Amino acid sequence: MAKPILLSVDDEVQVLNAISRDLRQHYGSEYRVMTASSGAEAIDTVKQLKLRNSPVALFLVDQRMPDMTGTEFLAKAV
Repeated sequence: MAKPILLSVDDEVQVLNAISRDLRQHYGSEYRVMTASSGAEAIDTVKQLKLRNSPVALFLVDQRMPDMTGTEFLAKAV
């Protein structure tokens, strides 16, 4: 069975890389860590994951992004 996914979304590349690194370091053995650099990219990712029946265990989302807020993303993603 595939590992559940931790999806991190942030428009700041350095922040996204740091979060991704830390998540992989601490949870990589139990979860698949994925990233997106915008809300729109994350929505596309979530759609693909749903088509594959890949469970997302956690969304870790920046609240202040240029294209949509974290709250707006979460409303569309679930």
